[in-house]
Amino acid sequence: MIRLGLTGSIGMGKSTTAAMFTEAGIPVHDSDAAVHELYRGDAAPLIETAFPGTVMDGIVDRKQLGERVLGDAEALGRLEAIVHPLVAAHEAAFVERARADGAGLVVLDIPLLFEVGAQDRIDKVLVVTAPADVQRERVLARPGMTEDRFAAILARQVPDREKRAKADFIIDTSLGMDCARAKVRDLITVLQPPPRNLAEAAG
Repeated sequence: MIRLGLTGSIGMGKSTTAAMFTEAGIPVHDSDAAVHELYRGDAAPLIETAFPGTVMDGIVDRKQLGERVLGDAEALGRLEAIVHPLVAAHEAAFVERARADGAGLVVLDIPLLFEVGAQDRIDKVLVVTAPADVQRERVLARPGMTEDRFAAILARQVPDREKRAKADFIIDTSLGMDCARAKVRDLITVLQPPPRNLAEAAG
């Protein structure tokens, strides 16, 4: 089974691309969705201990937590030390379920793939990209986004050019949905091995 790591800087179209793999029937593990789940479960008491007052009724208040850690490298490091191992465990369980189900390819949507050193958990890397002006326009159109917040997020991400240099595959999402969807289909054809019975028959 091939584990394809999907990543890209903020505003590059990663979530949209992940959805295209899902539409094509490929199992996708969404790290952001896993964090949401953990913030309602295992991570909540640990985060409340580290950042008192950020958990309400057993659920992490993401806005309160964000205000506590954004721009504070030490606080962010403490949060990541709590969350990243839990997300990795969630992801590992997903991979094992997909393997047991006979999947030939899974996509692991990891926003900070290079930043957290997740390369050892994957076989190939797909980076989604777009020109800087397109990225900026997309991000600043998000509710609550500011220039300062955008700059702070970019500061903790590996630059796009470095991501592209480390990628096995690249999709430029600025070229349109149809182009991106075609690239996804081509990639699935390249990476997903044929069904076992067909492979055995061919042999």
